Amino acid sequence: MFMRRLYILFFFSLSVLAVDAKGLLQNGGDTIVSLDGFLDGIHHWNLEHPQRNYRRYSPKQYREIADNLLAYQNADGGWPKNIDWLAVLPADSVKAALRERYRRSTLDNRNTFPQIEYLGDVYALTSDVRYRKAAERGLDFLLREQKPNGGWRGWDVDAITFNDEVSTGALSLFLKISAGDSSFAWLDNIRRDSVTSALQRGIAMILKCQYVQDGELTAWGQQHDNETFLPVKARTFELPSLTARESCDVIMFLMDIPSPGDDVKRAVRAAINWLERVALHGFRVAEQPLPADKIINHEYPFDRVVVADENALRIWARFYELSDNTPFLCRRDGTKVWQLADVDAERRTGYDWYGYWPEEVISRYYKDYKDNKDKQ
Repeated sequence: MFMRRLYILFFFSLSVLAVDAKGLLQNGGDTIVSLDGFLDGIHHWNLEHPQRNYRRYSPKQYREIADNLLAYQNADGGWPKNIDWLAVLPADSVKAALRERYRRSTLDNRNTFPQIEYLGDVYALTSDVRYRKAAERGLDFLLREQKPNGGWRGWDVDAITFNDEVSTGALSLFLKISAGDSSFAWLDNIRRDSVTSALQRGIAMILKCQYVQDGELTAWGQQHDNETFLPVKARTFELPSLTARESCDVIMFLMDIPSPGDDVKRAVRAAINWLERVALHGFRVAEQPLPADKIINHEYPFDRVVVADENALRIWARFYELSDNTPFLCRRDGTKVWQLADVDAERRTGYDWYGYWPEEVISRYYKDYKDNKDKQ
């Protein structure tokens, strides 16, 4: 969830922006509704559209962007993924060009919950009832799609999914609404009660999914079985594991809970301890520019290589063995490997096998959580 906290905007420098209490942004005299929730989807659109010669709305054109969201909203209340929501393009033509499966509503690639949040913010600014009704339909979709076990499925497997913030993204939106977010002050009591109940089921689900290793709570996988709550496989290169990346989203969500119970505090404490135990040292990952004829994808004009460096910052692997926390990687065909050089070239650059994701989480824990909520 922390990725969505970064107010990264197109065409504007963060140095000139100020955030108000509603999470809206100011650029001089212009109000800008945060677009950070759409970055992942737009990135995936860019992967498929190297030639982008169309016009795009500026961040301050929040009405036009909201109208785009209305145009792309499906009849079930959700949205298709991987769209440039700022593109000045006929939505019907864009959707018609998609394969049937890609027209379906999904939470994959951080989708649907950002649209609902954006529409709520724009309705708060404009009082245009169209945006409120679209947000209501989106919320109804999220409530219907929640599994009885408290989670949401992703794109690749029918399982409780933490990859791409699928479950934590929906739950974080529900947490904001339950906490009284002013952009959803209009929400009727029936939906508000449904959101609160869904939130509680989701929190219980997260606690059940936290993996127990040798009698100790650790972290989470990318996907978990609907009944056993154990980590399961998704794509061929996403094997059952403990994952540092997605666990950070889960921990951030749990730390957002205003008055956590002892079970939540225990879960956060154990996960932070696990992250600190499995940190790796002595190397960094460098991006090595490639000649034009060797580039596989225009969005990644480089190769990634591991460089030994005793002064490097600690780093984390994406995946760790469930049995003993050994870090591993994977090829497209599902073969497990232990060196980045052994991963297919396309997956070396197109997937984050190592990263510094836990640093922000650990810092927040010791700065804001440990001596405050953890000791309540």
